[in-house]
Amino acid sequence: MTAELVRTPGAFGLGQVPARLQPDAVTTVVCGYCSTGCGLKVHLRAGEAVNLTPDPEYPVNLGMACPKGWEALNALEAADRATRPLLRNRDTGALEPVSWSRAMGEFVSRFKAIQERHGAHSIAFLSTGQMCTEEMALLGAVFKFGMGGLHCDSNTRQCMATAHVAYKQSFGFDAPPFNYADFEESDCLVFVGANPCIAHPIMWQRVLRNPRNPEIIVLDPRRTETAMNATLHLPLTPKSDLTLLYGIAHALIARGAVKRDFVDAHTAGFEEFARFVAQFTPERVCADAGLERAAFDRCVELIATRERVSFWWTMGVNQGHESTRTAQAIINLALMTGNIGRPGTGANSITGQCNAMGSRLYANVTSLFGGRDFAQAAHRQEVAEILGIPAGVIPSAPSWAYDQIVDAIESGAIRGLWVIATNASHSWIHQDRFNELAKKLEFLVVQDLYPTTETARRADLVLPAAGWGEKEGTLINSERRIGLVKKVRRAPGEALGDFSIFKLVAEAWGCGDLFREWRSPEAVFQILQRLSAGRPCDITGIRDYRHLDAEGGIQWPLPEVGSRKSEAGSEELTSHFRLRTSGFTERRLFADGQFFTPDKRARFLFDLPRPVAEPTNSEFPFTLLTGRGTSAQWHTNTRTGKSAILRKLYPADCYVEIHPDDARLLGIAPHSPVTVSSRRSSLTATAFVTPTVSPGQVFIPMHYDAVNRLTFASFDPHSRQPSYKHCAVNLTPQ
Repeated sequence: MTAELVRTPGAFGLGQVPARLQPDAVTTVVCGYCSTGCGLKVHLRAGEAVNLTPDPEYPVNLGMACPKGWEALNALEAADRATRPLLRNRDTGALEPVSWSRAMGEFVSRFKAIQERHGAHSIAFLSTGQMCTEEMALLGAVFKFGMGGLHCDSNTRQCMATAHVAYKQSFGFDAPPFNYADFEESDCLVFVGANPCIAHPIMWQRVLRNPRNPEIIVLDPRRTETAMNATLHLPLTPKSDLTLLYGIAHALIARGAVKRDFVDAHTAGFEEFARFVAQFTPERVCADAGLERAAFDRCVELIATRERVSFWWTMGVNQGHESTRTAQAIINLALMTGNIGRPGTGANSITGQCNAMGSRLYANVTSLFGGRDFAQAAHRQEVAEILGIPAGVIPSAPSWAYDQIVDAIESGAIRGLWVIATNASHSWIHQDRFNELAKKLEFLVVQDLYPTTETARRADLVLPAAGWGEKEGTLINSERRIGLVKKVRRAPGEALGDFSIFKLVAEAWGCGDLFREWRSPEAVFQILQRLSAGRPCDITGIRDYRHLDAEGGIQWPLPEVGSRKSEAGSEELTSHFRLRTSGFTERRLFADGQFFTPDKRARFLFDLPRPVAEPTNSEFPFTLLTGRGTSAQWHTNTRTGKSAILRKLYPADCYVEIHPDDARLLGIAPHSPVTVSSRRSSLTATAFVTPTVSPGQVFIPMHYDAVNRLTFASFDPHSRQPSYKHCAVNLTPQ
């Protein structure tokens, strides 16, 4: 079959594919699973997607794809797709098909009735890092500016809130500094609570392309696939990472490995930090972290002596009870050794979801558009002028975080909830509590691809949404690259794109006039460009969707050159990144040592480590670790579970990793059933006896529906991110 490569996306109408995408054409899209943001070539027949392959020209994945990417189209073909709105019959309790007109009537009348009885802020939404940026922006604007709501959050709170807060406090803005070329340019890569072999396999492939024969250090309690391939694995005691990182800082200072010229010129607070970490001696740290002194010393030596050291972290850090200070302890190491702003360096957070970065910048949830502050009158006025709306419709108070919204359901302050593209009944920590509280809601709306998710089955109203590949928009990946999603298939039945649903809500609510300019995803992208002008995330230099497509995605910032907006701020912004030309333009932040704080200096931030919220004891003697299971699974398996191929690549039933010594002591045979119990609930899992976990620890992948019955709801005080990675459990053979 001959194929013509078509890179222009166009404005895709509902149920239509542009005429220029001729039969047997090929177009390119960015993947909609994880934050890697791989480029995929979609093969079309008669204007409809029939297959896909990795794009060898895309600068992210360079022709590679993980199993999820290869199978991305299959999730759209599931037999249980939502094809019509479903409304729960109050007499029979069954969900029954209704028209969109009836669905919108119920949505508006019931939410407005709740507001009239309990106040404007008695409704809330929980959204996702999986939607396109333009959809997130429209949702946040409609809810806060049109519907009069205040309290909303997204499941980005579960993955990236910590990185957002850590960067904002340390650098002055939520600004991951790296690009993926740094995987290939480091002399030493330090992975803290990160398992890219499984969670981000294409990033790991970039590591394997590194020609510098780098040292690879892994700090992780579990002997993960990444740890197995490391130069040095430090199997630290769970949640001793903050103590260990402070100890590494102390040892680096003791051996004179601080880059004083960089620290003195570009940071603030180092002297206080140096005095603080003096108490974290190698003897204390090794005892607390359960490490051999030789391994600790080797780690310090490698960081001290290698020219280009990059530090990488993800959920093993972010999902902790003191996660923000742990992330900042990593940032502190990069700052004190001068490993930032240069090739192969950086304090680099690996994002979870495909568009958690878009959520952080433009969802209008916890931050006003473009990283602004709802509490600042000048910021509200600026946004109002850009959008042409009254400043009075923009709330001046911050939203509650996810856990606070859940608590407010219990207290009765939240009576109506709209859940969009997330499966909270499965994924929220201490799952049973959330599901009991959901019964207290007067009205629960779920907007999703499938009416069969654990959350949708509890809904009063289900709104059928189009999925990735059935709509258009943009996603922002871990390296700040904005990539393009295109509509290459029709959504089934009466399902609509999230953007179209939000427009329907605005019209039905009576606030549609505020959003006349928000007529299409690309029109909203242009609005977001205006909102970004002069901000650290400035994207005014991106011409349109075609520009994104032709360039293989574009990293922010990219200010417009030669305009008034450029004169106002782009010279300062462009000084923050380094251009590297190798077919595509890549941007690395902070090459000049200038940060986004008022004095342009990065901050050393620190606090004393705190004990874990739920320590083990004689009744619950094991520490439960959770995380990614395989590269074929994604979150709650809502989509990956639809692929017969992917289902063959992971165990169908929940399993628990147990150290052989513990299995022998408890009489647990390999592959036998085991009851795993916490103070909250229990589950049955198959025993996988393996030394990948240490004695006293067990591991269960997060994808199985019962796992979060066990987890303990503790939260980082700064980011309010849940601590999924540590709770106390017991094991009983069946």
